[in-house]
Amino acid sequence: MPESSPPESSARRRILDAALDRFGRDGVNRVTVRAIASDAGVSPALVVHHFGSMEGVRRECDRYVMSMVRGPDHLVEDAAAGNASGLAGMLEAAAPVRRYLARAFLDGSPAANALFDEIVEHTAAWLAGGEREGWVRPSENPHARAAIYVSWLLAPLAFGAHLTRALGVDDLHATGSALWMSRVAIDMFTHGVFTDERMLHAWDAVEKERGAR
Repeated sequence: MPESSPPESSARRRILDAALDRFGRDGVNRVTVRAIASDAGVSPALVVHHFGSMEGVRRECDRYVMSMVRGPDHLVEDAAAGNASGLAGMLEAAAPVRRYLARAFLDGSPAANALFDEIVEHTAAWLAGGEREGWVRPSENPHARAAIYVSWLLAPLAFGAHLTRALGVDDLHATGSALWMSRVAIDMFTHGVFTDERMLHAWDAVEKERGAR
C-alpha cells in the first residue's frame, strides 16, 4: 500500500523550513527546487504547487523571516534602541532564520533591504532623542552614524562563526556571551578607543590631499 501524502499544511511548513535552511547555507542562486523538495521529503511538483516558482519560495521565506524579526513585540524598534530583549529576540531566533537573514542582508533581498532601512530609521530617531536629552554626542552626519551603528548591531548575524572563533566562546548567541560582547561594544561607544584626535587629523589630511588633486 503506497505511503500517504503529508497534510497540505504540514507539507508547506516542511518546504518552507527546508528552503530557509538551504537558502541560508547555500545562497539563493545555488538552490534548486529539486534540492528543496529532497530536503523536505516531497516532490518538486509539490513545491511548485505551494509556491509557484523558486521566486515564490524566496518571497515566502522573506515574508516569514521579516515578520518574525519585526514580531508582535516590535523587535526592530527595541533592537535599534539597544533594548536587550529586542536584540536577543533577533539574535536568538532559530539558526536557519539567523542564517537566512544574514544571507538576505548580504545578497540584497528587497525585503531585507527594506528591513535594514527601517532599522536605520528607528536608530536615527533614537540617537536624535539621545542628543536632545544629552546622553548622545552630536554628529555631523546623523544618518551615516545610524547606518554604521546598525551595521555593528547586525554584525553577529553575518560574522557569527568568525566572532565565535576570535572571541573564544562556544556560542556567540548564548545570553552570557551576548551580554559580554555587548558590554565591550558599549564601553567602546561610551569611552571611545583613541585618546586624542591624531587619527582623525590624519584622515582629514588624506581627504584634503585628495581634494587638492
